[in-house]
Amino acid sequence: MPEGVGEVLATRVAFLELQEERRLVQEGYELLDEKRMLLAGEILRQLRLMDVLEQEARAQQDSARAAFEAALAVHGLDELTVEPPQRLARSLLRSEQRGFLGTRLIEAELELADEGPAASSLRPTPEVRASAAAFRELIRQQVALAACAGNLRRLVKEYVRTERRARALEKVLLPEIDSSLQFIEEQLDALDQEEALRVRMAGRNQG
Repeated sequence: MPEGVGEVLATRVAFLELQEERRLVQEGYELLDEKRMLLAGEILRQLRLMDVLEQEARAQQDSARAAFEAALAVHGLDELTVEPPQRLARSLLRSEQRGFLGTRLIEAELELADEGPAASSLRPTPEVRASAAAFRELIRQQVALAACAGNLRRLVKEYVRTERRARALEKVLLPEIDSSLQFIEEQLDALDQEEALRVRMAGRNQG
């Protein structure tokens, strides 16, 4: 008996039942394999989106730094440090969720309030306003980037889980079933040969 096969009854019924079990396991593996491919495709799509969002965020970060340096040149660090913080209480975080093969994907967008970016500023100069607006825009972009990063983490987690299940069927369960089928088939062939030999011997004895 093959190692790892366990107790296997070498009967026609057991052989047919095991064939049906193998068919079901094969279908399960094919479904998992298809899911694995779809997840990989969505991961690549999210990676391309993240690349675009990261490039936009880096460009906006450079703009925010330049705007801050311009405000710093006009007002100095002491004056800028006493500026009141920018509030986002009136801003609205919009998000949409959709399911993808059991994984929750989120698209998020921060809708900034229409109030002036530096309405509460002690020194509402063009430089201060430009700096505040640049950093608010940077925050808005970071929201979309964070949603994309979260999607990637969930997709990768689901991919790893699906990959593990698919490999278990492909590398463990299917080979075990095939080994059992081969064992039963060999045993049945041996029984058939023994039966044929008995029939011949019985015929000779009668002759």
